[in-house]
Amino acid sequence: MKFSIQSRRDSQSNELKKLAITYLQEFGLTYDDDQPDIVISIGGDGTLLHAFHRHSERLDKVAFVGIHTGHLGFYADWKPSELEKLVLSIAKKELTVVEYPLLEVTVHHKSGDCEKYLALNEATIKSPDVTLVMDIELNGNQFERFRGDGLCLSTPSGSTAYNKALGGAIIHPNLQAFQLTEMASINNRVFRTVGSSLVLPAHHNCTLKPVSDQKFNMTVDHIHLIQHDLESVKFNVASERVRFARFRPFPFWERVHDSFVSND
Repeated sequence: MKFSIQSRRDSQSNELKKLAITYLQEFGLTYDDDQPDIVISIGGDGTLLHAFHRHSERLDKVAFVGIHTGHLGFYADWKPSELEKLVLSIAKKELTVVEYPLLEVTVHHKSGDCEKYLALNEATIKSPDVTLVMDIELNGNQFERFRGDGLCLSTPSGSTAYNKALGGAIIHPNLQAFQLTEMASINNRVFRTVGSSLVLPAHHNCTLKPVSDQKFNMTVDHIHLIQHDLESVKFNVASERVRFARFRPFPFWERVHDSFVSND
């Protein structure tokens, strides 16, 4: 088995990376940054996002697992003190692989150029200078004209991140769906939006079309993009899936409770 390690690069994470490489190589595993079978993320959920995008061309061949060196994360669920236990489980191949849906983002420009991205957590779009005005189409049909600060489209596994901070729903990551959530929409006697998050199934799509020609700020997870000459942005559940290596039970609702409800 070949492995790679993504570190947050703080002193604790780097030290754990060195130990993990030593332990895994002692068990006969091969360190390979280019074509690993398993990627160990050491840091936080942000570190795993970087690891995901680094290996996004090989998602059907690689599985991810995270060690958190800060706050407990939804992706980084192993403690630093459990490193040896994790290494032993990897060496013995005592794992199952779970797959979660991703968001496909297709950006169309008036020039005819087209760019595609995959998001593990979410994609957002905002207007840097003025109110964002976007026509929202669902499955090719006009749904509403949005006016406000911006829009967030999230995956189920990303629903506990920025989407939740915006008041969106928490969705179990086994569901094949994605979510559209508003950022500070304008609602008065003249302008109206639905004012609620929309959860869309895998066979649906959502397209955003700008009403005026302007510059837009987009994010795809941690990646920042400035879009000019924008024709439309289409969102749907991607055909690709992210694969996580599981070595023990991973109760999603228990993690939600521990992260947002528990005082421990």
